[in-house]
Amino acid sequence: MADAAVEFLLSNLNDLLVYHAHLITETKGQVVELEKDLRIFRAFLKDSVKKRRKSEGIQSLVRSIRDVVYEVEDIIDAFVTQATYDKSRNYFLGAFKSTVSLHGIGKQVESVRQRVEKGRSEFALLIVSDEDRYEKPEVRPPRVKDVVGFEDVSTELIQRLTTETDYFDVISLIGMFGLGKTTLAWKIFNDAQILYEFPIRIWLSISQQFSEKDIFLAILEKFVTISDDLRAKDEQHLSQMVAAHLDNGKFLIVMDDVWSTNDWDRIRAALPANNKMGKVLITSREESLGKYASRPRDPTTLRFFNQSESWELLRLEALGHLNCPSDLHIVGKIIANDCKGLPLAIVVIGGILANKYSASDIGTTRRAWEKVSTRVGAHLKEDPKDRMNTFISLSYDKLPYHLQACFLYLGIFPEDYEIPVSKLIRMWIGEGFIQHVKQYSLEETAESYLEDLINRNLIRIEKMKPNGKIKTCRIHDALRDFCRNKAGREKENFLEEIKCNGGVFEPPVSDIKNYRRLAIHSKCLNFLCSKPCGPGVRSFVCINNDEFVLPEANTSAIPAAFKLLRVLDVKPIIFTKIPSDMYQLIHLRFIVLSFKLKMLPPKFNKLWNIQTLIVHTTSRTLEVKADIWKMKQLRHFKTNASAILLKPSKDSEHGAELQTLGTISAESCTAELLHRAPNLLKLGIRGRLGSLFEEKIGSFKSLVKMRKLEKLELINDVYPNPASEDQLLVQPQHYQFPATLRSLTLCSTHFSWSYMSTLGLLENLEALKLKDKAFVGRTWEGVGERFHRLEFLHIDHTDLHVWQASSHHFPRLKGLVLRNCEHLLEIPSELAEIPSFQKLELHICRSAAASAKLIKEKKKENMGVFNLSIFPATDDLP
Repeated sequence: MADAAVEFLLSNLNDLLVYHAHLITETKGQVVELEKDLRIFRAFLKDSVKKRRKSEGIQSLVRSIRDVVYEVEDIIDAFVTQATYDKSRNYFLGAFKSTVSLHGIGKQVESVRQRVEKGRSEFALLIVSDEDRYEKPEVRPPRVKDVVGFEDVSTELIQRLTTETDYFDVISLIGMFGLGKTTLAWKIFNDAQILYEFPIRIWLSISQQFSEKDIFLAILEKFVTISDDLRAKDEQHLSQMVAAHLDNGKFLIVMDDVWSTNDWDRIRAALPANNKMGKVLITSREESLGKYASRPRDPTTLRFFNQSESWELLRLEALGHLNCPSDLHIVGKIIANDCKGLPLAIVVIGGILANKYSASDIGTTRRAWEKVSTRVGAHLKEDPKDRMNTFISLSYDKLPYHLQACFLYLGIFPEDYEIPVSKLIRMWIGEGFIQHVKQYSLEETAESYLEDLINRNLIRIEKMKPNGKIKTCRIHDALRDFCRNKAGREKENFLEEIKCNGGVFEPPVSDIKNYRRLAIHSKCLNFLCSKPCGPGVRSFVCINNDEFVLPEANTSAIPAAFKLLRVLDVKPIIFTKIPSDMYQLIHLRFIVLSFKLKMLPPKFNKLWNIQTLIVHTTSRTLEVKADIWKMKQLRHFKTNASAILLKPSKDSEHGAELQTLGTISAESCTAELLHRAPNLLKLGIRGRLGSLFEEKIGSFKSLVKMRKLEKLELINDVYPNPASEDQLLVQPQHYQFPATLRSLTLCSTHFSWSYMSTLGLLENLEALKLKDKAFVGRTWEGVGERFHRLEFLHIDHTDLHVWQASSHHFPRLKGLVLRNCEHLLEIPSELAEIPSFQKLELHICRSAAASAKLIKEKKKENMGVFNLSIFPATDDLP
């Protein structure tokens, strides 16, 4: 990762020289010289991209550049930290070899530069302009992948699942990694016949280090609302609850990627032994597990793709359709055949071919495909697993360096983790992986990076937003393993996952000084108590469903161990206080914290590099004593509480970078605040909305001046009074909302349904979420209202009985979610006439379930694709 390291350090030095030159007065000349040398390194790395794959000499030089850049980065960051605080006290206490100085490292840089200059002529590299910057690529819009192949296996498994037995039936689907077990299981899970036969369907992803508690809660979520009290119960209690809920009725549970017989036994204990109507489908790589779990029947072993299936899948992945130009038929079929029937190999190679395809220049495309064919054919004799890793390497090697860093970074997330795209993008930005591109924000450029990786088939889309953007994504286990192995100590020292096996950490805690980024997703408290020390660690990430309170004696464990952090994501760790040395982590750019505090201390201002600040607290309100207007890099501030912000002072000059702000108190929503954040895209307000609308506090009328605001959330919180007792006497008119508004969420506002006609006048509104009695009243008559652009409607907790509407009112509706609408008698059947209407989800809306069935039948008659989900399931519904 020498390329990404050089790029980030250059950006860092530039910021240092421009904004914080006062910190390096004594060494400014050395910093300038370092910057010149780094530009030489960058030019060399760009020149050598193609040749370094084949030249051990260039690879060795690249590693030398990486190592010296890492050391320079450490020294520079340590120097700035030391200069920011008391120069008379060594903050790093010997963590680095000598006093924080640039003199010694300068000699090492000079030595590497001389090798680079010699290597440029030795390896006959061309000189590329240092101004050759990355341009935002034109990429194909990401598409939801088609499921192809295995029709015979699919038919066999569906028949087995729908055949009655006189025992609790477990069916195992066995095969090597990359064969498509998960894809096939998902196809079956959503098959029309399976939907008809099984009113209760549950999908579970089982990782190598899964928690029984998480699995049991995931099952119970289909039957009851998961409360904090339920989360607090132990595994045995939850296991008994699962067994009780599954004891009667038809259900299908798919357990994807079970690793061992021991893992199966841990889950099997919660399943009903005597329910002959229940079915379980397991996918696994282990044949012994399949035979053990499926007794008395044999498991189904997944075959490899045949030639026809391989060619069909390759065309879809490389071209996006089945119509292949005749000039590409021969080479395409050779490549498909050389993938030896392994679907994941076809998908990965298809991603390479897609990046080389040009409909306007088939001749060039054919020659590029022939080169790929030669490289694929060279590995035919390898073991299938080794061959798969080789194909992934081929795809990885074709990535631009900025995408290589972004791709390897995916290894920081847990196995089978559904990755929120907004989180991923902000972490990428915090790491410095995203280049500045003219006319585009960092977030927009990061989105294009993600789309590029998706189109190369290295990431798959999991969920989409109503506006067509990607909400969550996943990475295949084989690709994640590649990321972790490639990024690990043996290759790059780029990233390492710490695991605990039998109470012993692997790799040992004493070795973490070698890594740049650490991920630990279990036994995090034990790890912190072991007093780790990673002076060069830039990211520390802990993602886990089990929260724990950090003992007061260990509150400084993280800042003491990792003094140069840029990314800190530790949501499961609940701090009882913020340690003073946390404010010395001045290089932090992305931080997610949880604590039991009512106040965000003013010293957070010292973290002047912060771009993303996310705070979770047990308090309903959060008094923000830190002046966010002095955080010049701040782009996203989020909290689950009602944040009371400081009024901007005369010397508070910043706020132009802010894109996300929420949730802030109604009092904080002032004209001055909104003026300070002209580029705000997302805003959340929580508090006494009645007073805000009446202009008694804040300035709601100033919202209309927000020229870029796209997403607005309004939460009426009048605690300790119930919201029903604090009626909103003033209702905002449509012209008071920003014209750019695309998504609106209302919560506990208790509006009458007649107010919907006002919201219908919001011309650009695409998503509307009404939560916790946002609207009240027995009848909603859609007379005269028309939501021209609305694509997604979510209604949660309402006393609505009668809803009258037609396709005229929601001409572009795609999805409707109704939750806890227990009194709603039926859903307007005319909604079935909306051509774009594809998804209907009901959660505790029993009376409306029958009308949902009728809508689905109407959509089927019109040959429309329609997804209906009902919870709790009813046996009379498909």
